[in-house]
Amino acid sequence: MVKTGKKNRIIFIDLMRAFAVIQMVQGHTVDVLLTSDLRSNDYLAYSIWLFMRGMTAPIFMFTAGTTFAYLFRLAQEPFEKNPRVWKGIKRFFLLLFIGYMLRYPTATLVDFSSVTDFQWRTFFIVDVLHLIGFGILFVLIFAYISEKTKLGDYIVFIAGAILFFLPATTFENIDWLAYLPHPIASYFYTGTGSLFPLFPWAGYVVLGGALGSYLAKNPMIFKSPKFSLMLTGIGLILLFLSYIGGDIAKVFGYNLDSSSTSLLTISFRLGFVLLLNALVSYISISVETIPRIFILVGRNTLLIYVVHLMILYGSAWNVGLNYYWGKSLYPTQTISIAIAMVITMTTLVWLINKFRFRNKELVT
Repeated sequence: MVKTGKKNRIIFIDLMRAFAVIQMVQGHTVDVLLTSDLRSNDYLAYSIWLFMRGMTAPIFMFTAGTTFAYLFRLAQEPFEKNPRVWKGIKRFFLLLFIGYMLRYPTATLVDFSSVTDFQWRTFFIVDVLHLIGFGILFVLIFAYISEKTKLGDYIVFIAGAILFFLPATTFENIDWLAYLPHPIASYFYTGTGSLFPLFPWAGYVVLGGALGSYLAKNPMIFKSPKFSLMLTGIGLILLFLSYIGGDIAKVFGYNLDSSSTSLLTISFRLGFVLLLNALVSYISISVETIPRIFILVGRNTLLIYVVHLMILYGSAWNVGLNYYWGKSLYPTQTISIAIAMVITMTTLVWLINKFRFRNKELVT
């Protein structure tokens, strides 16, 4: 058990990070292995799992933005002197490098003679690591704008997030390959196969930065029920807007769908994320100690992400479980392997800590 009263450590962020990582691991595992025959909303268990899986990415990205902005503002240094600036820039390049290496098209590193067009397209797909890398970079950019304009983090971060949310549907319907090279076009829409283009996904990271800045500037606020109530109130407003937003839009002649780029979906996901933060923060108010493994899991997100993806999906250098059992296992087998995967990742970070190996956090 670890005393959570340690200076500057916020227990509910530790728990949110651990929850997001575990959700990610089990979500990817089930998605890779569960038989196609059972992938139907007719099954309640699958519907619940699918809903939570849809929430995992927003939770993961929002929490990443919260963590980085919190640590950045905690330094209480001007932008030019803040050590987190250089750390953030290095993290940006590291995440991009690892993101591309996970989809590297050839095991020979330099011989591309046998690489197919499909492999090149796969290589340029924008995934979570690329997105969070750019998300961190944008948090830095907006923090700089906030300091120089004196507008304040809340206004700038919220406005910055809106810049990614508002044009998302429009950008999704543009054929960016007609205007931009493939590697760049992949950051603007899913038409190239990208899973997490900047619009709208970077907005979740940037908006998480607003919460991180608030926590840094209001020490111990997370120990007050008022903080949880504030998050609850904002979360409920966003959920309500997602419910009535479609009808309001029709009055002005607009039709909003339920795609991932829709403002209705974005509002719903943000509301859910804030309510989850509110719940975890409220539960954490009176908690003084938590098992250290939760902190370690949240601290080793990058390692867990890379290792579990290579095990499941494989890479240019190894064959993953997807090759052998992709979408072919029944629930008992799938759940057993998902549990085993979570235990394996947890054991891995425990061993790394035990033997004091250095490891990179996803956001530091």
